[in-house]
Parts: sequence; structure tokens; C-alpha cells
Amino acid sequence: MNFRGPSAKLFYILTTNTGKKSSGEREKKGEFFRYLGVASTVGINLVISTFIGFALGYYLLDRFLNTFPWLTVIFTLLGIAAGFKYLFKIASKMNNDDKGSNGPSGQGSE
Repeated sequence: MNFRGPSAKLFYILTTNTGKKSSGEREKKGEFFRYLGVASTVGINLVISTFIGFALGYYLLDRFLNTFPWLTVIFTLLGIAAGFKYLFKIASKMNNDDKGSNGPSGQGSE
């Protein structure tokens, strides 16, 4: 087959079905992408919550109350704490999901 460029070759590889994948392989791939989505969400949330804490402290409070840098530091730390709280919440949820799916005979524990 004559390919013209890497994108044509990639398109061919992605569209050709070289064999049927078993349901176990599809589940593993789906689980991988689920974990990847959760990990990216947690990372973004840590950055956003820290930035929101900083912005609240600096732009809304310290500039008007002339308390720089105290409220900036306090609200930045509160933003970091909120990000880590979300991280631990998601981690415990994922841990509970994993424990529930690994019960006897692959069924969730109820």
C-alpha cells in the first residue's frame, strides 16, 4: 500500500480492523481512559482552585483592605487545601469503586 504522509498511514491503521478484540481487552482500555480522565480532572482542579484562592485573596480583598500579603497567602492556602480535598475525595471514590468491582465472582459487594 502506498501511503502519502504519516497522517494517511495513521488513518489506515486506525480504520483497518486487524482482528476483533475481546470484551476483556475493551474493558481494560475503557478503564484506562476512565482513569486518565479522572487524573486529568484532578490535576486541572488543583491548579484552578489554587488560582481562584489567589485571585480572591489578592484582587478582591488585599487591594481594597490594604492587607497585602496576608489575605493573599491565606486564600492561596485555602485554594490549595480545597484542591487537595477534591483529590482525596476522588481517590477514595475510585478506591471504593475498585473494591466493589473486585468482590466475589467479579460482582460488586452489596
